[in-house]
Amino acid sequence: MNPEIVKLLRESAEWRLIALLLESPNRSWHAQVGRLAAVVLEPDLKSAAETAALEADETLYHTTFGPGGPAAPREVSYQKGGLPGALLGEIAGYYNAFAYTPSLSEAPDHIAVEAGFVAYLRLKEAYARQRGQAEQAQVAALAARHFLARHINRMAEPLARSLAQSGIRYLTLVSAALHKRAGSRPEGPLDEEAPEAGCVAEGGCAFANEELP
Repeated sequence: MNPEIVKLLRESAEWRLIALLLESPNRSWHAQVGRLAAVVLEPDLKSAAETAALEADETLYHTTFGPGGPAAPREVSYQKGGLPGALLGEIAGYYNAFAYTPSLSEAPDHIAVEAGFVAYLRLKEAYARQRGQAEQAQVAALAARHFLARHINRMAEPLARSLAQSGIRYLTLVSAALHKRAGSRPEGPLDEEAPEAGCVAEGGCAFANEELP
C-alpha cells in the first residue's frame, strides 16, 4: 500500500484511540481500547491505553468530567465571548458537510466527538487517495486542518493542564497526546476560502457527503 495512505490510516487510528480514551468507559470500552492500542505505534498512546486498562471506570470518568470535576470536556466551556449556539452550529455544519454521524451520545462539542471527527476525516482522506481522487483528498485534509485550528486547539492545552493535576494518569497521558497532535492555535485568521469552508457554508458538497463504505 502507498506509504502516504498507510500514514493516514495510522493517524486515523491514533485519533480514534484518543477519542475513545476521552469517552466514558462502558461494557465494551476496554476491549475496543485494547484492539486499537494493538495497532497504533506511538508510545504515548500505547502508555495511555495500558494505564487505562488498570485505572479507567465510569465512576472515575464522571467524577472527573462531571459538574464540579477538575476538567471540562466541552468546547463551549473554553469559549471567550460569542454565543454557544453559534459555536455549536458551526460544529454541526462540519459534521453535516462530511456526513459524520457520531455514535457517542454526547454534545457535538465534546472533545471525544471532535477527536473522532478528525479520525474520520483522516480516514476519508485515505479512502480518496486510494481511489486516486486528489481533489477530494485535499478537501478532507484541509477540513481537518481547519477544524483542528478553530475547535480542538481551543481546548487542547487547558484540558491537558487540568487533567495533569487530576491525579488520573491515563487521562493525563491521553490529554497530553491530544495537545501534542493539536499543535498551536494560529495567530492570524484562517483561510475562509479553503474548499472545506465552502462545503460547510453551503451545507455540504458531493464528495463530503459520501459515506465511507
